[in-house]
Amino acid sequence: MAYLASLLEQRTGQQIGPNRLWRIETVLKAMIRAQGIASLGDLVARLRAGAEPALVDAVLSALLNHETYFFRDTAAFKLIETGVLDQLREARGADRRIAIWSAGCSTGQEAYSLAMIFANDPARWQGWTVDIQASDVSAAAVERARTGSYSQFEIQRGLPITSMLRWFDQDGETWRVGRALAGRVRFKRHHLLDDPAPGRFDLILCRNVMLYFNAERRRRAFDRLADALAPDGYLMLGAGETVIGQTDRFGSDPELRGLYRPAALIRRQAA
Repeated sequence: MAYLASLLEQRTGQQIGPNRLWRIETVLKAMIRAQGIASLGDLVARLRAGAEPALVDAVLSALLNHETYFFRDTAAFKLIETGVLDQLREARGADRRIAIWSAGCSTGQEAYSLAMIFANDPARWQGWTVDIQASDVSAAAVERARTGSYSQFEIQRGLPITSMLRWFDQDGETWRVGRALAGRVRFKRHHLLDDPAPGRFDLILCRNVMLYFNAERRRRAFDRLADALAPDGYLMLGAGETVIGQTDRFGSDPELRGLYRPAALIRRQAA
């Protein structure tokens, strides 16, 4: 167990605490069966041999928490739609360009939810260039997100059936994101702590990622996000996350509760 927890931390920066080591065997059972591996001990032996990078990726993907669904935390998306985008629309009116990054996108539901906000109101965004990028450390999660294939249950966790029928095409037992929506998002594999940011962004969503980092890695991650955010941009974290006591690069937005802005901007506004 300790070896697998160490492998996860070395490759992704995410930690599994000693009181949660039991989770490792639970989440790896299905993968071990699928790979035809006899036991957890045999899996560790093959990983230690270092000759199967695809097996390492499969293990890391299984250990990472991929919990997500469409429009997860409705209030957060409402805040984006009626608060952040209203302000960005005014601030970016001259060049009509908005760039958004879903960092730690898991299997893509968050990024596609963002795309739906724009697709549902085409008149408002006519003539605008909206660049939505999404990334995750898990190769398997990114590939699934790029494919855009979900079960009906996965879709209806966050979407009404009318939205499912509008934006998804049935493909046997699953539903695949339709072309009109799929073309609005770009996915890539990205390590938040190690890789350069994939651009400069007006809005970054990095929700429920910091929970699994230690204090030093959180600081590094916040530095990466701050470097990637526009000077007047917005950062959204998960409901259980905060910048307070973690970084001096961000401050709480005094108007849009639950959002964070570059600290330099907060200081100028308060002066």
